[in-house]
Amino acid sequence: MVLLTAEHLRKSYGSRIIFDDISFSIHEGDKIGVIGVNGAGKSTLLRIVAGVGHGDSGEIITMNGMKTAYLSQNPEFTEGTTVLQQVFCGDNPKLALVREYEETMEQLSKTQGDERLIALSARLAEEMDKAEAWSLESEAKNILTRLGISDFGKRVDTLSGGQKKRVALAAALIAPVELLILDEPTNHIDHDTVEWLEKHLEKYSKALLMVTHDRYFLDRVVNRTLELEKGRLYSYQANYSQFLEMKAEREELEAAGERKRQNLLRSELEWVRRGAQARSTKQKARLQRFDELSAQKAPEEKQNVELSSAGSRLGRKTIELDHITKAYDGKAFIKDFSYIVLRNDRIGITGENGCGKTTLLKMMTGKLQPDSGVVSWGETVKIGVFSQENEDMDESVRVLDYIREVAEYIQTGEGKISASQMLEKFLFPADMHRGPISMLSGGEKRRLYLARVLMSAPNILFLDEPTNDLDLETLMILEDYLEGFQGAVIAVSHDRYFLDKTVNRIFAFLGDGKIKQYEGGYTDYKAAKEKEVPALTEAMKSQRVEPAKEKSSAVITKMSYKDQREYDTIGDEIAKLEEKIRFIQEAMEACTTDFTQLQNLSKEKEVAESKLECRMERWMELTELAEEIEKHRIERG
Repeated sequence: MVLLTAEHLRKSYGSRIIFDDISFSIHEGDKIGVIGVNGAGKSTLLRIVAGVGHGDSGEIITMNGMKTAYLSQNPEFTEGTTVLQQVFCGDNPKLALVREYEETMEQLSKTQGDERLIALSARLAEEMDKAEAWSLESEAKNILTRLGISDFGKRVDTLSGGQKKRVALAAALIAPVELLILDEPTNHIDHDTVEWLEKHLEKYSKALLMVTHDRYFLDRVVNRTLELEKGRLYSYQANYSQFLEMKAEREELEAAGERKRQNLLRSELEWVRRGAQARSTKQKARLQRFDELSAQKAPEEKQNVELSSAGSRLGRKTIELDHITKAYDGKAFIKDFSYIVLRNDRIGITGENGCGKTTLLKMMTGKLQPDSGVVSWGETVKIGVFSQENEDMDESVRVLDYIREVAEYIQTGEGKISASQMLEKFLFPADMHRGPISMLSGGEKRRLYLARVLMSAPNILFLDEPTNDLDLETLMILEDYLEGFQGAVIAVSHDRYFLDKTVNRIFAFLGDGKIKQYEGGYTDYKAAKEKEVPALTEAMKSQRVEPAKEKSSAVITKMSYKDQREYDTIGDEIAKLEEKIRFIQEAMEACTTDFTQLQNLSKEKEVAESKLECRMERWMELTELAEEIEKHRIERG
């Protein structure tokens, strides 16, 4: 069944045409990913389909009574609302009923048994029963919990930007609609949450239209791809991997068609130059064909973001972290961490939101001082930082001047290039150079900011969530650039594909200020993380040490009876705790509607994990003691 049809849509901003005469339909079961370079009109198209934006011409035809939910890149919130109230702020009658019930219960909690509110809450509860809306409330709490929001009564205006985006995402996911529209839903959420959202949308039964830069996400969720390119729309019945293959085939066919047109044009041109011998109908037809061939537009050559590696010489000393620690309000985010950055390091930093990833970057770049420990830099170190925000971007400044503020020229493997040439390599044509930054889309501003960072020719490059708001084409070229970059790269990213392609070492934040290193990309880290606990358990089970027979007053040569007994049984204890945690996790995944049960399971899991951590620490203590005893036994012969 066709849910929505867009016919002959056109949109421009001034003289700049975003898309021209595009048409498409959305059917039940479609899961569509929209792809295109920054500024191609992806977000504009989503706003038009959602009904919050308008094209210059064309129309959107929808199925009678069709409802949509829309998550924008920058959601707006009702002032003074709580998290749960905001989730139910949609115009659906069932959502409105749940919202009114929540608001009434909040008012009732602040009064001393107001009889009017008690009567109203009772009436609303009856209506909730009739509308079967209780499951909707439970599902909303479940989704919020999965997204890392557990305080449902907290005011939205006190949340961080990332938390607000999660609340808005929950509101979109909970809405009873036929079409769900999501603009960059994976931005600002951590790996685990992205993977949960991925699985949730894989099972989602309604139609989906979304923009995202996450290529693994596109591969696993979508079954159809729409590509916006130079004002035109191309549709592919494919996920991301299949889209790449089909696009390559389309471009080859277009190139072959152009070669054929050029051959025909040359043949007709030779005939025209010889002059017509008579004005027969046949000759008039050939003249007409020549005119038609001449009038046809050739496919525009694809413009890529290309830049040979540009960097400054890096000496022997880079950046050294010596036992650094950083805490806020008594909570340790980084504890006693040491590392020496190697000249060609490729490091990815992962962890939950708010765990301290950006804090670590700021200390490594000198923008933040550690509470203890030392960070030192070599004399030749030249740092480039691509941060989450477009720093120092005065939007009244002209695009070209913004790049010239860093350098007029840069030396690359291709030779010396100017600031204007740099802009062209980053898909900013000459007619955009003199315009103000304010005329650019959000994604184009990110691309411009990236060009500025690279224009400074750094030899150690820090990337803080580089994939947010960059189009896929720019990401692919950035990845190629990093491959040839003669220096170190340290990246904080939740983009699994990006980490797999660009890094060979992972710094994982484990909590309580602990950072652990893993070799390889994200997939290697994930596999190692899943294997290490069972491997540790097996090591504990198999490790047994014969008690030493001799005793010295200076050296412990034998465990106490209590320690030996604990050492013999602790492996089995840990195995049971791991099994219990696995069982609880499976129960949580099966629990989709009972929020109370989910909360109880979550608390039970936290208690089990805390016990597991304590027992592991104790096992390590006993293992070290056993090793000392064994070493002494060997030395004594």
